[in-house]
Amino acid sequence: MHAIREAAAGFKRSPVLTGLSSAMVGLALYVVGLFGLATYNLQLALTSVEERVEVAVYLRDDARQSEIDLALTELAEIPEVRSVSFVSKRDALDRARADLPEFGELFADLEVNPLPQSLEIELRPGERNPDVVERVSEAAAAYPFVEDVRYGREWVDKLFALRRIGAATAGVLGSAFAMVAALIIGTALRIAVFARRDEIYVMRLVGAKASFIRRPFLLEGAMAGLLGGLLAWGLTYATYRGVYSFLFEVAWLPSGWIGLGVLVGVVFGAFSSALAIRRHLGEV
Repeated sequence: MHAIREAAAGFKRSPVLTGLSSAMVGLALYVVGLFGLATYNLQLALTSVEERVEVAVYLRDDARQSEIDLALTELAEIPEVRSVSFVSKRDALDRARADLPEFGELFADLEVNPLPQSLEIELRPGERNPDVVERVSEAAAAYPFVEDVRYGREWVDKLFALRRIGAATAGVLGSAFAMVAALIIGTALRIAVFARRDEIYVMRLVGAKASFIRRPFLLEGAMAGLLGGLLAWGLTYATYRGVYSFLFEVAWLPSGWIGLGVLVGVVFGAFSSALAIRRHLGEV
């Protein structure tokens, strides 16, 4: 109870610096929250796209059925492959007519079917990343009767690159704001320590342990971090509602991410306070 009372009194003694500390922690976590929101929605989009990722293996017209059956069997035995299906020239033309009705007249006038027969390779969930797709594509392309293999490598690589860029940017900007927040918290605690130097001196005379003296300051930093985490949550949610209402639909962050963000604010505030207290208590 003593630590809680002293921490609350510390808030009252220097409300401006305490508010700045909380605001900077909040801004640091807000930046991370924004990029986390973008990264999470990108992951959802990527997952949706990954579900449609498959390898299309186009075969030569002179491929023998025995060769095709062998490829079907061997490709299906690859651990990352979920299924392999054969699409005949006739099936390919029927699909084109169904998917492209605007070209119905063109397809009706065809005397020779120009579409190739192919194999469609579906990968297992969780295995649809660029490395696996590349490896499966290379295995399919090794057959001499294969004319071409396609899977949209360019956009798959770009989507994964965007996800990595979003995570890295959030980390860099969040770290920059966190450093500023740590400096402000340290300054606020330095002022608090010197404002209470007489009290701290008396406490040392009567035998108070260093941990007892530090505890209110650590709690004060944790409270500033908690307020910063809640501020970041509010700002991130307000941004989410604005984007959802006026721009386009986005998904809100999982509750576990929100709880983790607030917890990070508390831990960061307490950690910054611990570093500042260790340095400044020796000066009084």
